[in-house]
Amino acid sequence: MDTWKKRQKLLFCRHFNRFKQDEDGSGVIFAVFVLIIIFLFTGMAVDLMRVETTRTQMQNTVDRAVLAAADLDQPLEPREVVIDYFEKAGLDGQLVGEPVVEQGLNYRIVSAEAEAVVPMMFSGLTAITNPTAEYHENMIVPALSTAQERVSKVEISLVLDMSGSMGSYSRIDNLRTAATEFVDTVLSDDNSDMINVSLVPYSEHVSIGDDLFNAINVDYTHAYEANCIEFDSSDFYDTGIDPDEDYDQVQHFQWVAYSSNNLDYLVCATEDWAQINPWNNDRVELRNQIADLEPYSQTSIYLGMKWGVALLDPSMRPVLNKLVTDGVVDAEFTNRPSDYDDGETLKFVILMTDGVNTSSYRIQDWAYDTSSEQYHWSRYNLIWYINRYVSSRYRSSYYERVSDGDYGDRMLDRICDAAKDAGIVVWTIGFELPDSDAEDVMEDCASSPSHFYNVEGIEISSAFSAIATQINNLKLTR
Repeated sequence: MDTWKKRQKLLFCRHFNRFKQDEDGSGVIFAVFVLIIIFLFTGMAVDLMRVETTRTQMQNTVDRAVLAAADLDQPLEPREVVIDYFEKAGLDGQLVGEPVVEQGLNYRIVSAEAEAVVPMMFSGLTAITNPTAEYHENMIVPALSTAQERVSKVEISLVLDMSGSMGSYSRIDNLRTAATEFVDTVLSDDNSDMINVSLVPYSEHVSIGDDLFNAINVDYTHAYEANCIEFDSSDFYDTGIDPDEDYDQVQHFQWVAYSSNNLDYLVCATEDWAQINPWNNDRVELRNQIADLEPYSQTSIYLGMKWGVALLDPSMRPVLNKLVTDGVVDAEFTNRPSDYDDGETLKFVILMTDGVNTSSYRIQDWAYDTSSEQYHWSRYNLIWYINRYVSSRYRSSYYERVSDGDYGDRMLDRICDAAKDAGIVVWTIGFELPDSDAEDVMEDCASSPSHFYNVEGIEISSAFSAIATQINNLKLTR
């Protein structure tokens, strides 16, 4: 028995020693180990590639989305633009919260953050080689982007109807309140060097004030203070004032009165509040003038619009620079109005009326070509005088009609089209208009139907407020 055990032990030792010395198959074990390592790293590379592909798609999408949303020409709501981009890219649901939008009159900043969850299909195999290693079944892939666009200059013409009908039904009071709120909204302490507002009151004509009147070429027809100039019909095809043209001064007289020698409503108003206040950024000064506005005479909407547009036209730059030199206009506005293709500038006209274009008359040259005749008509209302002292046979020879409603509508259509073609954004406000035809005229003048407001009573404040808000938010198409 002992001999058998010794023989078994000796046999085991021989086999064991032979096994220890046998190297067959060791390469297979090493190869398997190497394959596992290669598979592991290849899998990790695949995971990382999937993560990077997702990250690149997410980042590109969020970059494009915020750039489109921050564009000041973008008519859609910025947050909706970002969301739409993600939906179109098949990444809806990846946004983290709402896009953040900061915007003002001349800028827009849009930020958006997104993240995606990418399953780690192979990286978990690290647990096989190292059970203590930390790994994640999913990888969170973030993307963050911010875009901004700024416009350094904003030019606004506020064109307000001051015709006699504004004296009815508290219209003038409602207008004063609405226009004041508008000025307070668009002008603030931190943007007054970037934004200028030209206040353009109009009635039968537009009184441009001494400073503007003396800065352009005018053929004086009399020596009285009447700071209005005449335009030809061809002038309404153009947005500007021709620096090489000599414009005729409007006559100094009143024609629209029958029962008395009334001289309160001259063709060209002379009151301070009736003068154009050009290229201003002084809220107090603008508010004070608005508070002084009064109903006055007839209605020439087309003339108010002509001047509102002209004050945005680069042809007025030499005039503005002269007024800067004279200390009338803030030096911050030197070299304005900007060119129409200047990407740093936005231009707006807000045109308001409560009526329609009416007729306007002038005295015939033969009755207004001497200083004594001019003095005579400065003392007498034309219609009152000729009805009292001139035979009915000769009365019509004293005057001529230079415009009526149809003519005014045609000229308004021309200047509105010229403004829109130049890139000026035109808002119009019809305030208790008399009929649908008047509504059509004002809607046609606006940049789009949504830029026209037809309001009554205190609704005029809502209209001005809505326009100011839209300008501040830049929710428009130029």
